[in-house]
Amino acid sequence: MTWSEAQPLLSQACWDTLYMVGWSTLIAVVGGLPLGIVLVLTDRGGLLQNLVANRVIGQIVNVGRSLPFIILMVALMGFTRTVTGTTIGREAAIVPLAIGAIPFFARLVETAVREVDGGLVEAVQAMGGNTWTIVRKVLVPESLPSLISSTTTTVVALIGYSAMAGTVGAGGLGDIAIRYGYQRFETQLMWITVAILAVVISLIQFAGDYAARSLHRRAGQSGAAPRLRLLKASTATSKTV
Repeated sequence: MTWSEAQPLLSQACWDTLYMVGWSTLIAVVGGLPLGIVLVLTDRGGLLQNLVANRVIGQIVNVGRSLPFIILMVALMGFTRTVTGTTIGREAAIVPLAIGAIPFFARLVETAVREVDGGLVEAVQAMGGNTWTIVRKVLVPESLPSLISSTTTTVVALIGYSAMAGTVGAGGLGDIAIRYGYQRFETQLMWITVAILAVVISLIQFAGDYAARSLHRRAGQSGAAPRLRLLKASTATSKTV
């Protein structure tokens, strides 16, 4: 296959991969962020301690994380057909990609939120802040650098999952590597897709690391005392309203 023939295939495959990964990441963040926070809040000593709910949610998350993605795609085919009307194509691939990423991201969120200084939480509680205020003003902002790193890790994992989804007709770079690189013995094209994936992953990892470092550096420069003053002011404003 000549480069003029391969170029449009690779361009479309790159777009399909970014489309699948982008939507799946968005859904994973929307679903996994509150799930991870709930796991922290309902744990022993948490603001909403409920050990039964915590264990049930934790087991669901563990089961979701334990399923190999290729098996998850097959198991969700009926649900995928109900949602999208088909089991083939990039839209259909978003369903198992997102469902597989939600528990993965939720555990990363749980780890990130647990790293927040408990002293800040206690200080906001002493100011009269409720659970929602603590989540909105302390837990999420203070764990934001780690949350960005977690999102980056999730995006990288989803790129790998999307390549696997290509083996069942989802499109993207994985589909090109299988259909042309492996089945038609276009070895050169297969290695080109590998190189493209490596470049894309490197760029995403660099951007995520840079954003996380920048936020961490900014948080370190602001210090705990100024943050507490801001939290006190915002809590007082919330009470007034």
